[in-house]
Amino acid sequence: MFAINGYDVELTRSEDRSIHDDGIEGIANQKSSDMDNRLAIFNKYPNAICISVHQNQFTDPKYSGAQMFYADTNSESKYLAQKMQDKIVEYTQPENNREIKLCGKELFLCYYSKNPTVMAECGFLSNPEEAEKLKDEDYQKQIAFSIFAAVNEYTSKGK
Repeated sequence: MFAINGYDVELTRSEDRSIHDDGIEGIANQKSSDMDNRLAIFNKYPNAICISVHQNQFTDPKYSGAQMFYADTNSESKYLAQKMQDKIVEYTQPENNREIKLCGKELFLCYYSKNPTVMAECGFLSNPEEAEKLKDEDYQKQIAFSIFAAVNEYTSKGK
């Protein structure tokens, strides 16, 4: 855990690798163990905010733009998702007209997290123009700042 701007932050992982338990064999079993371990981190701290950052992919390259997903298993998740979507539009993607989207059990971490949780799809890797932007460190910082600004607004409202 480390502190950033007054927030204690714990990453579930800092690179694209599984955090499954040692000795687990088979891709499905490793994936299940990985998800269970990440969920344990999400639920480890009462009053935490959990954000799962991803890049989207779709068969049609015309789609673009960040979109936030939330589950209705925590009443604060929708509010946090909307704040994040609003800040992405305000600071990074003014042309983005995507709406936040309710998910179910298919998004395991969102659905089973005890804390307010949002899956942030920051853009589409299948869109060539957006994929290039997503590789750019300055653009990544803009996305990160947008999420940070949303968290600040969320916490300042006592939510």
